Amino acid sequence: MVETGARKWIITLTVILAALLELIDTTIVNVSLPQIMGNLGATLDEVGWVVTSYTVANVIILPMSGWIGHKFGRKQYFIFSIILFVVASFFCGHAHSLTELIFFRIIQGFAGGGLLSPAQAILIEIWPPAEIGMAMALFGLGAVAGPTVGPTIGGFITDHFSWPWIFYVNIPVGAFAVFMALTFIRDTPKSGKDDRIDWWGILFLAVAVGSLQVVLEKGESEDWFHTAYIVVLGAAAFFFLLSFIWRELNFESPVVNFGIMRHRSFSIGMFTSFMLGFAMYVSVFVFPVFCQNILGFSALQTGELLFPGGIATICMMPFVGMMLKRGVPAQIMSTIGMIGFFIFSYMMASSNVFSGTENFFWPLVIRGLGMSLLFVPLTTLAMQDLKGKELGQGTGLNNMMRQLGGSFGIAISTVFLNSRIAHHRNMLIDHISNYNDAFTQKYTMIYNGFLAKGFSISQSKGMALKAIDGSMMKQTLLLSYNDVYLFVGVFLLCCIPLLYLQKFKKKQVIATGGH
Repeated sequence: MVETGARKWIITLTVILAALLELIDTTIVNVSLPQIMGNLGATLDEVGWVVTSYTVANVIILPMSGWIGHKFGRKQYFIFSIILFVVASFFCGHAHSLTELIFFRIIQGFAGGGLLSPAQAILIEIWPPAEIGMAMALFGLGAVAGPTVGPTIGGFITDHFSWPWIFYVNIPVGAFAVFMALTFIRDTPKSGKDDRIDWWGILFLAVAVGSLQVVLEKGESEDWFHTAYIVVLGAAAFFFLLSFIWRELNFESPVVNFGIMRHRSFSIGMFTSFMLGFAMYVSVFVFPVFCQNILGFSALQTGELLFPGGIATICMMPFVGMMLKRGVPAQIMSTIGMIGFFIFSYMMASSNVFSGTENFFWPLVIRGLGMSLLFVPLTTLAMQDLKGKELGQGTGLNNMMRQLGGSFGIAISTVFLNSRIAHHRNMLIDHISNYNDAFTQKYTMIYNGFLAKGFSISQSKGMALKAIDGSMMKQTLLLSYNDVYLFVGVFLLCCIPLLYLQKFKKKQVIATGGH
């Protein structure tokens, strides 16, 4: 039902606020992992499941969220998800063991999946069709800025309070969102109670997507298919995905309606959402590691560097919505966004070991502007032909593909990074030779420096070689990270032709009638 006046804006702010809970929590915990390790006595591999468990649960529920909202009522499911998210957040902060924390992070992830897609579907329903671009722009503020500012918020809270508070802050925000949703969002009708529940479809989907997500999250650290459980999960993902597709195509009330794939714009939109997630999450993943490992920035400093890009996104989003409303083709805007992201990648690929915080201001601002020109037009293009209950299914699948794109992107970029590290290290080792004047001069200088400090000849030789090896490794990592930035930028440029396979409309309008 289309809303007008103050009620439309109150509902809009309410659903965006609730969606932000889920979006920020995808990255807010990352910078707190060392403190969680020390407090709960966990290893680095073990504490990684705090992130993985949330992401896996989130991806499992996303494609089902449209069906659940249609079955039980979108408003009811949305409010239930907020309450469950808040309760899970409390128990995450109150956890006394790693197992307990991971268990409640899984619940939090399931609840988070019920916030994102229903929130987007509610926005599409309450805004007039001609203004859907503006609605998606406002929603995009959270979708793009949330994961970006998460590490900043997490770093601030961890430095000034303690890690449980990264979960406790969700409680007052969630409680306020529940009150506003109960007060202002109108009830949405449920589907008939006689519909059969596709239990087998739910099981197949959960196993397939969950297994795939774990493989992507843990594959690199577990040496991929040289580890037994990764092999088992990879096979399970393949088998149950095929079983799920067969089940949904042959069941009368499928949990995921593949019939919406008949819309060409939506089918192509699944790929464009995937590539958006790929670029967005890889850049957020690589930048903090690059800054802290190569340049020696603190977690809080790194988080603060991301703020200019977030501000640029916030300022640009309403402008993007206005341009869509005035008939600027979404394909043109997305193309500009992809070129902007490539410029960001190219500038980052030119970084060196002497780069300071001032060197990242404009690249990150350009990234923020580019992402705002991507998220809204790509979402609008994908959803333009969907109507009624297809909206819930579409938003769920669209969000899942963006999340999977991020997971695939991080996994692929990690493999690519390691291969480039091996390549650059071998190239640099070739220069370590007594016949290389640059090497002998540097070695002699460092060696004499250690001798002057009172170390023995043998100690000075060993320490000089270690110092050169450390310097070489730093240069290797720098060159490898630069290659990753360029790889992601070129990847996005190569995806531009996909945009022009979608329907080219002067004014992007999404049908919102019916349920």
